[in-house]
Amino acid sequence: QVQVVESGGGLVQPGGSLTLSCVASGGSFSFYTMGWYRQVPGNERELVARIFGNSRSFVHDSVKGRFTISRDNAKNTVYLQMSSLKPEDTAVYYCNSVTSDYNWGQGTQVTVSS
Repeated sequence: QVQVVESGGGLVQPGGSLTLSCVASGGSFSFYTMGWYRQVPGNERELVARIFGNSRSFVHDSVKGRFTISRDNAKNTVYLQMSSLKPEDTAVYYCNSVTSDYNWGQGTQVTVSS
């Protein structure tokens, strides 16, 4: 079964940091370009960061300099380190390959609020 499980979300004050983790099962993880997405109610899911199998990565302009994506192919895991968090970063965060090779997980809620 090809699935992902996200974790690491929570409530954090503005300016704080969180690190999200995503563990994938099945598929060919090390060959996939993996992405972190976020979604707020009423909006479409948006891609905020992606990382190729060779660890070359890109992040959306809205999070550049604040978010870092990384991966550990030996552990089938992709990470999203988030710092200098802003209230507008509040969302449910999901991971998947950019070609949606995995079943979407439940996501992990990130709430940035004082």
